[in-house]
Order: sequence, then structure tokens, then C-alpha cells
Amino acid sequence: MENKILIFGHKNPDTDTICSSMVKQILNEKDGKTNTQAVRLGNVNKETQYVLDYLKIEAPELIEGVKEGQEVILIDHNEFSQSADGIEKAKIIGVIDHHRIANFQTTEPLYYTARPYGCTSTILFKDFKQKGIEIEKTEAILMASAIISDTLLLKSPTTTSHDKEAGAFEIMEVIGKEESLARIKKGIEMLKAGTDLDDFSEEELINLDAKKFEENGVKCVIAQVNTVSIEDVLKRKEKLEEAINNEIEKNNLNLFVFAITDILNSNSQIIALGNRTDIIEKSYKLEDNMAFLEGVVSRKKQILPMVEKNI
Repeated sequence: MENKILIFGHKNPDTDTICSSMVKQILNEKDGKTNTQAVRLGNVNKETQYVLDYLKIEAPELIEGVKEGQEVILIDHNEFSQSADGIEKAKIIGVIDHHRIANFQTTEPLYYTARPYGCTSTILFKDFKQKGIEIEKTEAILMASAIISDTLLLKSPTTTSHDKEAGAFEIMEVIGKEESLARIKKGIEMLKAGTDLDDFSEEELINLDAKKFEENGVKCVIAQVNTVSIEDVLKRKEKLEEAINNEIEKNNLNLFVFAITDILNSNSQIIALGNRTDIIEKSYKLEDNMAFLEGVVSRKKQILPMVEKNI
């Protein structure tokens, strides 16, 4: 990796983070920029592994952190608290993201693309089109998988017309109409693969997809898992709460929100712990540290704005 510009998404990577990092490297190579390399900051989850197995390709290399002066491109995030260890001293030359901009500062100008789409891969799709670069099957499936994941098969409230356009193009035009139906079925299977939580400990479960942020001095984590049965996950509630409290103590957190999202019925049950659960109770009544959030599936567009508003 010496002399390479590293491309990576956030810690606890999801399918969009991994797939979009790989797609950005492919796009760069097709555009004549061969000095970049996709890497990752955490373990690949089951949903993402399903995609990689389907394509018979390896996951990006795992790194622990970055050295001072290392040139990097951030994918699917910008907040330093979600990024690589040492990111404050790295040289950030680019960002491609679809989240809010927070706690972000560089010493030099950079290429920054931020669009309010449902998925980072949708932004990359637009880049392929604008540059007139051919989209081939591998990157098409990587982007389609990321869009399926981040938008829950285009049903999430984060979904935009741009995501729908990109998804339709990738599946219908690149993969082919006949295989597109099979790809939709694969997308459902991919999402279900991500709901297989039995092999994870409670500590692993609350960190599978956890994002840290700080607002007005309040340190928070919002973690999320997808499932087809909230009740099955809640059978582990006592141990989950113990794991959450350990995280709160270890990281000096004020609030930890663990969202269990039912991808079939588009609802979430949250467990909220910490000394600032009053933030949640401004919007939802907590009973036994829990609240049911009807119609809520998006951390970015529904849960995070609610928390920020109440801090």
C-alpha cells in the first residue's frame, strides 16, 4: 500500500461503505488514476459478504489506522469520530458522502462531493455517467447491492429519485433484463443474510453498525441492526443492556441508542441507555428503557435528526 491513496468508509462498515470504496477504486482505475486502493476499517458483515461471495471477489484489506500525511479519500462518512485512527493528521484529498457534514476540517483544499441521496453508490453512479465511463457487471452489482442495502429495496424514506434511476439502470441495462429479476431476489436474500444475528455476541451485536457523534458536548452512539423479528432480538435484552452499559462506561458516553429495525414491517424498537435518555423521552416515552418507533427505519433521516433536535 506504499504510495497509494487509501479509499475507505467508516468504522463498523456496512454494504455501502465496502461496495462504494471498491467502486471508487474501479472508477479511478478506469479514469487513468491507478494509485488508489480501497481498504476497510472493520470486519465485513454477513450482508456484505453475501455480495462478495456472489461476485467471487475478496474484501478490501483491513487497516487499523493511517499515518501522518497519508493521502486518503473518505467514502460514506466525513466525521472524524467515525473514521480511521489518526485521521486528524492524514491528508484528506477527497470525500464522497451522503450524510450531514459535522466536525470536519482540513488544512488544504479538497474535492468534496456531498449529495442528499439514499446511498453513496448513487453518487458514484452519477460520476460514471458524467465521465462517460462504461459501467460493467462487477461495479454494477456492487452499486446495486449498496443501493438495495441502504434504501431497503428502495423502500426507506431516504430513497430519492436518483437512487431509483441508478438502481434501475444498473440492474436493467448492465446486468440484463432477465437477470434483473434474479438480482431483485438476490437483493432480498442479501438483506435477509444481514438479519442472521445468532452468531454474534451481545458486544458484537451493538457494534455491528454503530456510529458515534457529539453534539453540544453530548457524546452519543446510535447503533442499528436489521431483523425480520424484533422479538427474537429482544430475547437477549438483558445481556444487550449489559453490553451497552459497558460501552457507555468505557467510552464515557451520555447516550447509547440501539435500534432494532424490522425490515419487513418498516418499524424499529429502540433500547436507550445513559444519563441523557431524556433526549429520547422528549419524543418517545421509554418503558423499561425501550420505545417502539412506528414507521422508523432510517438512522440518518429519522433517528439522528430526532436526537439532534432534542439535545
